[in-house]
Amino acid sequence: MSMAEAVSIAAADSAGVGDGSGRRRAGLALLAGLLIFGCFATAGPRAALLMMVGLGFGLAMEGLRFGFTGPWRNMIVARDGRGLLAQLLAIALCAAFTFPLLAAFPNELAGAHAPVGIAMVAGAFVFGTAMQLVMGCGSGVLINAGSGNLIGALALVGFIAGSFLGGEHLHWWVALGVLPVYSLQGLFGDGAGLALTLLGLGLIAVLVIWRAEPGKRLPAGRLWLAGVLVAALAVLNLVIAGQPWGVVYGLGLWGAKIAQAAGMDVAQSVFWSAPVHAERLQQSLLTDVTSITNIGIIVGAFIVMGWRRELAPQVAPLTARNWVVMGMAGVVLGYSARIAFGCNVGAFFSGVSSGSLHGWVWFAAAFAGSCLGVRWRQRLMSPPARMEVTHGAP
Repeated sequence: MSMAEAVSIAAADSAGVGDGSGRRRAGLALLAGLLIFGCFATAGPRAALLMMVGLGFGLAMEGLRFGFTGPWRNMIVARDGRGLLAQLLAIALCAAFTFPLLAAFPNELAGAHAPVGIAMVAGAFVFGTAMQLVMGCGSGVLINAGSGNLIGALALVGFIAGSFLGGEHLHWWVALGVLPVYSLQGLFGDGAGLALTLLGLGLIAVLVIWRAEPGKRLPAGRLWLAGVLVAALAVLNLVIAGQPWGVVYGLGLWGAKIAQAAGMDVAQSVFWSAPVHAERLQQSLLTDVTSITNIGIIVGAFIVMGWRRELAPQVAPLTARNWVVMGMAGVVLGYSARIAFGCNVGAFFSGVSSGSLHGWVWFAAAFAGSCLGVRWRQRLMSPPARMEVTHGAP
């Protein structure tokens, strides 16, 4: 193709002629606007703001290809540390604002603090393994599903079911033994806790740079930008919702509502009979802050893929065995995330950035699980379905 032809095609696309791209993009923008307005009309300004944050997550992560699963895999398999460094940057920036906010507004804002326990460590390890099988963590599954990937959609269905089942059994897993909830603020104070968090992230960054191959150490400009945007959106989520960014609870709630609609007496379970959960179960999903941002992430990814149609997902056909593996891995992903008190977002990103000791332990266990997961994927996914998802959270 000549330069003149390329310019002509680009101009036509910008003008919205020939392929109807202008109308398509206007429709996508209208979809976002209607979604925000619908939240405002049915649940108030707080819900509308959170939907904007969720859309922002989806747009930034899919549009700039920022994610968790792929960068971990790239570091393990190809010694490519660029995506992982972008994650560490985003967590550090978020922590720099989250620690002072939690200290200044202790009654209004809460951190993503959870206990370390036997099941929590095992759950994080299993989660790390399963997320490499489906090529998506909590946020990655949402993005992959929203951007039109059938594997992502299957994994999302499994994640919803698994997260609900994990909630049903959570009391049993907790009974195996947990430590008290520890935070770096509680152990060392707000200032020292933040300093230790940034130091820990810095040490991991140095290790990543040291282990990465030359040319695969410093992130590209889009990843630096994505890290800043994701951190800013996470801080906004904390301020608006009163709690850090999360994914797993919302998906478990979706599963509980589906089970309830199917006739199951969900309210009698140990988990959903707790007053705070029982109230969420009876109310609209638009009153649950995690559900709102989850929906926004899905729609944000859908908008990016519709806006840039050339990035449509390209995957090899799946065999029946591959479908079974993916479906089961999705269920395991959701179940393990629930008993581990979060995924890469709620446990790792939000846990570490808000000072939870649990977040650091989760990261170590899940990364170890990912090392196993990348090996299992090669064995369980038979050709030609041993493919990489070319879109979504990388």
